[in-house]
Amino acid sequence: MQAVAEGVVEGLAGVCDEPDAVEASSEQLWDRANTAYLNGDYHAATSIYEEILSRGLSSMKLYYNLGNSCFKEGRLGEAILNYHRALRLAPGNEDVRYNLEVAEARTKDNIEQIPEFFLTGWVRSVRHAMSCTAWSLFSLVALACALALFLIYLLARRLSMRKTGFYGTLIAVVLFMLTSWFAMGQRREMLDDTQAVVMSFSTAVKSSPDKSATDLFVLHEGTRVEIVNRLDQWCEITIADGKKGWLEAKTIETI
Repeated sequence: MQAVAEGVVEGLAGVCDEPDAVEASSEQLWDRANTAYLNGDYHAATSIYEEILSRGLSSMKLYYNLGNSCFKEGRLGEAILNYHRALRLAPGNEDVRYNLEVAEARTKDNIEQIPEFFLTGWVRSVRHAMSCTAWSLFSLVALACALALFLIYLLARRLSMRKTGFYGTLIAVVLFMLTSWFAMGQRREMLDDTQAVVMSFSTAVKSSPDKSATDLFVLHEGTRVEIVNRLDQWCEITIADGKKGWLEAKTIETI
């Protein structure tokens, strides 16, 4: 079995802004957590990373390091959950994706996914190449280029320059629309509250939102599910192979 990449990501750049005193304290906690991890004290590292999160700070690096320390502790569900959260902030990060694949390979549920159209998967992989912020910046650059090229088309006297401006404007507009679509898709994914991870060691999926209902199948820690409905303390979920049922909300945690 391949192992999760060793080490932690240094630095806490990209966290939410807080008052200076809190920032200084959080940086100290960050250094203590990284030191604890490197010394093999994974329980202490996990506790300190969680303390930083409890202050309202978050970043890809924080979720990634927390996922690593949870994995080292054997807390598979929490590791997978935090790797997914790190990927939402940095979908193109290969280290996070690799560690997530290693962790998911250790889950007990071997669920065969429903095949999807190849073009859908390709578009998603392209969209995941950059974050929402990066696609947004790319779209603004494309828009600026479109405006500049359109001005060239309007003002240039030479026919060759007017053609360059016209066709360049068309290309830049297409790029603007495409990158804006990718940015909106990434934002929707970041705000999506329907994806969740099973946190209980094992839990029975019920035929209805009732403890006395029939057990349909059993899921184990670390399995990802999609929430399609909520009712009181229950969630109706589907898994990758299309099976559906009800779980108590306390047995899962949204990404």
